[in-house]
Amino acid sequence: MGRRGQRERDAITVEIGYALCSALLAAALVFGAVAGPTFVFALPDLATRLLRLGAIGLATAVFSLRVVFVLWRFTGRAQPSQPGRTRPDS
Repeated sequence: MGRRGQRERDAITVEIGYALCSALLAAALVFGAVAGPTFVFALPDLATRLLRLGAIGLATAVFSLRVVFVLWRFTGRAQPSQPGRTRPDS
């Protein structure tokens, strides 16, 4: 495997940033959806604790899965071997 050019490094950097930002947004939405009622309604302490712990667990899982799938999709793209070529066998 040869050295990466500046364009490839920039593309990887942008893709990592996109993966992290979109994962953070998705995790925040999941956390808000699950734990949101605990901030609005007066629930019993046990219910509040369980909902918030569940929200943290789900948000962590969503964040991790989103980062993995975005970066996995990025590495799976077939890049043309030469500029201007659309198929590797052309």
